[in-house]
Amino acid sequence: MARVLIDPTSERRPAARQVNPRPPSLDGRTVGLLDISKSRGDVLIDELERLLAADGVRTVRYRKPTFARPAPVDLRHEIATHCEVVIEALAD
Repeated sequence: MARVLIDPTSERRPAARQVNPRPPSLDGRTVGLLDISKSRGDVLIDELERLLAADGVRTVRYRKPTFARPAPVDLRHEIATHCEVVIEALAD
């Protein structure tokens, strides 16, 4: 099945992007939980963290300064350096 990646930015011509394969398991991996700073995003992150911890998955939480802009370069670098998987929370 082909996957389509939708980018919410105002690109007139969407960039072609390759979707990375999902890992077969989260065992032994560090999962980054990124709160984009929208209202109640922390509620979603709290529940994800609880569910993942119940399965023995190590998580690290991150938060963007504002949902209105992309994550700062240093935050993206830190996440990429410390996490093999990232879950980004969008909530309102």
